Amino acid sequence: MAYLRVLRPLNLLLIVMVQAIIKYGLLEVFDLPLALGDVDFTLLSFATICIAAGGNVVNDIMDKQVDSVNKPEKMIVWKHISERAAYNYYIVLNVLGVGAGFFLANRVGHPGLAAVFIVISVLLYSYATQIKGMLLLGNILVSALVAMSLLVLILFDIYPAMDGTVSEVQLTCTRTILAYAGFAFFINLIREIVKDLQDIDGDKNGGRSSLPIVLGRSRTTLVTFVMGVVALLTVLIYTYQELYRFTWVAFYAIFLIAAPLLYFCIKAWNAETKKDFKRLSLVLKLVMFTGVASLIFYAEIIPLL
Repeated sequence: MAYLRVLRPLNLLLIVMVQAIIKYGLLEVFDLPLALGDVDFTLLSFATICIAAGGNVVNDIMDKQVDSVNKPEKMIVWKHISERAAYNYYIVLNVLGVGAGFFLANRVGHPGLAAVFIVISVLLYSYATQIKGMLLLGNILVSALVAMSLLVLILFDIYPAMDGTVSEVQLTCTRTILAYAGFAFFINLIREIVKDLQDIDGDKNGGRSSLPIVLGRSRTTLVTFVMGVVALLTVLIYTYQELYRFTWVAFYAIFLIAAPLLYFCIKAWNAETKKDFKRLSLVLKLVMFTGVASLIFYAEIIPLL
């Protein structure tokens, strides 16, 4: 059970669900050439979650000093899995992920795309060992990698199927995925800062430089509030300008994306305790999923926008 828990299975499931929504809720609905069949898409998701799971394992290995303060009761590596076993687990996951990525890249006729998984693996290791402790850089990197879990559908499904010309539908789907990846990046960036607020004591103990340590808890909480307001206004303005003609889509955006963001902003205004910040982090995870899940509506509304 410890070997499963250390992978963060819920987070991995969310990645697979988001990729499936993009693949089957958006791309497959349009009559455009695609490179990935069902088997190939399974390989892509498998490679993605193996690399992500490996990143989770190495992150836990490197976080001993921090986690011993922030969440000693939830430590898995060092308490339930030895350091050596965890490193072996990390290596196996990365070999499987990179291997599956290499096989997939050859199947779609672009072997060079295998470098995507190698680069992501290296960046996740660098994040866990060095970059995580750097002011904002670690937050930005991990948020960019979250966005990358959406962008790989462009690289592996749309791009290899292009025959030298780019159709309007291909461009529209690409722009849509890029926009959603940007949304995922921004929401996850807020969440990373909120997690830093939650883990400030352990980060101090580990000698890290996070925004709450540099600015202080109250100023950083204000930063997350302002970022939440920006996200909320963006959703509301887009809904008002583009989605007002589509009643159910507008209701979805207001009640399942904007409403949780409004709740986040209200609670972020006076958040103080670890429990407060943990709740805010969960709300942002929900917003990220419901936001990306709204892609299922775009197959119908894109031609009308």
